[in-house]
Amino acid sequence: MSNIRLFFSNILSENMTEKLDKPQSHYLTKVMRVKENEVFSLFNKNGEWEAKVLEISKGIVEFKIVKQIRKKESSKELWLAFSPIKSNFQNFMIQKATELGVTKFLPIIFDRTIVRKINNERFQKIVVEASEQSNRLNVPVIEKAQNLKNFLKSNSMDLILTDLNSNNKKIDKSKLTNKPICIIIGPEGDFSESEREEILSFNGVQALKINDNILRSETAVISAISILNYVIN
Repeated sequence: MSNIRLFFSNILSENMTEKLDKPQSHYLTKVMRVKENEVFSLFNKNGEWEAKVLEISKGIVEFKIVKQIRKKESSKELWLAFSPIKSNFQNFMIQKATELGVTKFLPIIFDRTIVRKINNERFQKIVVEASEQSNRLNVPVIEKAQNLKNFLKSNSMDLILTDLNSNNKKIDKSKLTNKPICIIIGPEGDFSESEREEILSFNGVQALKINDNILRSETAVISAISILNYVIN
């Protein structure tokens, strides 16, 4: 079986035929040098399928689904609420968070947020590529940027606040429910005092000191997700 994996958002089923879009066709034929009658795999949140190249015409790949090789996964919802940062660091952060299992990204504009715009097209490209490379099925959802007040209106999550001022260094697993778990990471200048108070007043929030040192945002994200994955898995 080929280790080439491509995300395909449309419904897939055995024996169906369909065509890849131009960028994916170019990647498959020009970068990976796949020929007619060779196989690769397609995936989405409903599973993964083995596909066979039927024809390459005018640079476009037509394929047929041969069989399903993985079924839909039921995984714990893991969300990341974060302050946008400079693009190079943010791209790295998004990529690694996707590899580590984040299922939803929630950009938050805090008082001290410096970067206030997100390139959603670039963001989407990164999460798709990271999902393809890391063997996961469900590509993370990307929410629109919002302010902290609107974010905290939701009661549909267990919230983990990364807080250098906290003395707590352990997540209490007994306090976690069946709701999605959301890690919230502050901006480069840290939360304002009023923001910290707002977050700490959220029902069921746990404050967590992930390191005695001051960490860069992207380092804090990787560290916090790794700690949480260890606790829940």
